[in-house]
Amino acid sequence: MAPELTFGVEFILERLARHCFKAYIAGGAVRDMVNQKQPSDVDIVTNASLAEIQRIFKGEHVRMVGKSFHVCLVNGIEVASLRGRASAFPESDLGKRDLTINSMAWDPETRSVIDPFSGQKDLEHRIIRFTRDGDQRILEDPLRMVRACRFVSQINGRLSPEAFDAITAHGDLVNTQVAKERIRSEILKAMVHDRPSLFFNALRETGLLKIIFPCLDRLVDLDGGPFHGETVFEHCMIVGDSLSPRRPLLRLAGFLHDGGKFEAAGVKEGRLTFHGHETYREEIVADLERLKFSNQEIAYIDAVIRVHMRPLTQETTPKAVRRILALLEQHGVTYQEFMRMRIADMGGNLAKRPYTLGEIRIRLNKLLTEIRRNGAAGFAIQDLAINGKEVMALLNLPQGPAVGRVMNLLFERVLDDPTLNTREALEALVRSLEPGLFGPGEERGGQGEAAQAQHPKK
Repeated sequence: MAPELTFGVEFILERLARHCFKAYIAGGAVRDMVNQKQPSDVDIVTNASLAEIQRIFKGEHVRMVGKSFHVCLVNGIEVASLRGRASAFPESDLGKRDLTINSMAWDPETRSVIDPFSGQKDLEHRIIRFTRDGDQRILEDPLRMVRACRFVSQINGRLSPEAFDAITAHGDLVNTQVAKERIRSEILKAMVHDRPSLFFNALRETGLLKIIFPCLDRLVDLDGGPFHGETVFEHCMIVGDSLSPRRPLLRLAGFLHDGGKFEAAGVKEGRLTFHGHETYREEIVADLERLKFSNQEIAYIDAVIRVHMRPLTQETTPKAVRRILALLEQHGVTYQEFMRMRIADMGGNLAKRPYTLGEIRIRLNKLLTEIRRNGAAGFAIQDLAINGKEVMALLNLPQGPAVGRVMNLLFERVLDDPTLNTREALEALVRSLEPGLFGPGEERGGQGEAAQAQHPKK
C-alpha cells in the first residue's frame, strides 16, 4: 500500500528532488502504511541540511522547531535533516530512530519500503524492539522507554526480551532525566489506543509504573474484596479500557478511579472493605501534579473520582437524584460522563453482571426527568433566583462567610423543593433565618429594620 500524498507533501518531495537531494517519508507514516492504515501525519527526512532546506523553500512558510533535534516545518509539514552518515542515507538516519517499527522509510521514486531493521516483521509479530542497540537508544533519550511501553498498546503487542531487559536496566533515568511534561504527553497518547491497559501493564512489568504512577502500582496485588472477582488493579484496567478513546481524561480517570482503595482498605466483620475510598484522592492528585497535568485536568479527574460512587438505582428518590445532579454540576462532570463511568465501573466487576440496557435506561431516565422538571431551577448556587448581594442587602450583612452559609442553605432548600426557587419565596426564607446562622461579629444593624429582618416576629 502506497500512501495517498497530499499536494503539500508532493510539493516538498518534488522540490527537494529538483535540487538534487534525496527525500523519503519516514517514521510513523510508514508504520501506518505497512499496517494498511492511511497515515494522519507525514514526516519527511532528507539529506539536505537545515540551512539548505530553508534556502530551497524560501518564500514558503518555514520555521525551526524542536529542542534536542531540530527540524523544519515547511507549510506545516515536518522536514528533518538526516541523522548519521550522509553516505549511507537513509539507513544511517533510520538507525538512529527509537523502535524498529518506526525505522522504516518510503521511497517516492521506487514507491517501495526501505526496511533495514526488519520493522515489517516486528509489526507482523507485534513485537516492540529498540533499533540496533537498545541501551544506546535509551541513553540518547530515556523517554523512549515510556514510548516503547505505549507502542505495546498501540500495536496490541509485547516487548522483545532485549527491550524488556534494557528498560529494566535503565528505568531510573525516567525519574531523573525526562521532563515530566513529556511523560504526561505519552500517557494521554496511550488513552486513544484500543487497550491502554497494555501500556500500564508494560509499565508495571518493567518497573516504570512505580516511578510514573505509584498510586496505581500499589494496587497490583490488592485484593478486590468479597464483592469483586478481580484485584483492584485488574478492575481499574478493565474500567479504563471500556471507556471511550474520544474522552482521554475520562478514560484516565477510569484507570485511576479506585486508587484510594489502598488507604481505605480495612476489615469489618471479617470482610475486606474500602468504605469511603473515593475520598482518598491525595496520592492520585499528587501523582498528576508531579506529571505536570494542568490544574483544570487534575480538577476534572479528581471530580470524576469523587462522584463515581454516588448511588443511583431504581429506588433513588427525585430529591436524591437532584442532589446527584447538583454534585455533578458543582464538580464540572456531566450526567453523561457520570453514567459512562458508572456503566464501566459495573462492567469491570467480574463477580457481578454488567448493567442491562433496561437498567441503564432506568438510571438515565431518572436523571433526565429531573433535568427536564427542574431545568429552570438549575443545579448550581448561581441558578438561585437571588444572589449573594441581594442576601447581603436583605440581612444588612457584610461580605463574608455568613453570606455563603445563607446561599448554601437556600440551595439545599431548593434541592428539596424546586418550586421554592422564586425571588419571593427565597426572600421570605432569608427573612425567616435564625440569628444563630451568623457567626460572632457578623450581625449588622442590631436595631430597627435590620434587627427585625434577622429576628422576625413570631
